[in-house]
Amino acid sequence: MPDKMIIQTNQLTKIIDGKELVKDIDIHVKQGEIYGVLGPNGAGKTTVMKMLTNLWKPTYGTVELFGETLTPTSYEVLKRMAGIIEFPCFYEHMSGRDNLELHCEYMGYHTPGSVDNALKMLGLLEVGEQQVKRYSLGMKQRLGIARAILCRPELLVLDEPTNGLDPAGMKQLRDLFRALCTEYGITILISSHILSEVESIADTIGIIAHGRMKREISMQEISERNTAYIELAVADTKAAAYVLADRLELKNFKVVDAHNIRIYDDRIQTSELSKTLALNDIAITFIGRKSESLEDYFLKITQEGAKL
Repeated sequence: MPDKMIIQTNQLTKIIDGKELVKDIDIHVKQGEIYGVLGPNGAGKTTVMKMLTNLWKPTYGTVELFGETLTPTSYEVLKRMAGIIEFPCFYEHMSGRDNLELHCEYMGYHTPGSVDNALKMLGLLEVGEQQVKRYSLGMKQRLGIARAILCRPELLVLDEPTNGLDPAGMKQLRDLFRALCTEYGITILISSHILSEVESIADTIGIIAHGRMKREISMQEISERNTAYIELAVADTKAAAYVLADRLELKNFKVVDAHNIRIYDDRIQTSELSKTLALNDIAITFIGRKSESLEDYFLKITQEGAKL
């Protein structure tokens, strides 16, 4: 059976006041996965999220949710999803619990214990009676996520959900998202500019830069295609590069900066490399095999003029 698509966009484009914010964005999110939208600040992530949640209408292109094209009257489709775009808003004079109970009222969701359960899952049970205006930024962010998961949506759309959280809070959310996905079958679309956050939980990533979708790729594929290389740190990269090219006849290497070279030729052994460099009076401070991280891949894809 082919994977069921929960989100699918076709040439999604948004232009405001003559400025092209995003263009021709194609996203494919499968049921039951965590999809990470990665991109630098200002890349267009929030613009895409607003169109997916019907807050903004596309200038061109279409959004399909659960197999249906999104329109201004797609009320039943929108009931099946929840999300946070930018910063969550609350009635500040009311308590966190009262805000969640009010959300249940207007959603028509009346499951006993759901509010307590959501507060507990986000570590807010002890402060549930406090007014939201007394909450820190991180507590408001967690309350927003509690509200988003309160009615057990089929799809969660979360724009930079770890904003304002400390490392412990970020880990708590990572564990929660994975549990929501594996235990409850909720599909999650999450955006971030923090690579380590997405790398640790995402099944698939979409890399956006300068308003364009640069690449959609599974984390498994990144892992399988990671390029192994030899990291070489020397005092003089110019002299070392000459030895690599002239003495060892290597072509596939890159001078990273003033002291580091990466060699992508898997035929060369580190022992042969260090011996040849030493015989040519090249001082080595480090030599070892490594593989590209998601950060390396991300930087390679998002750099100007990258060939995809």
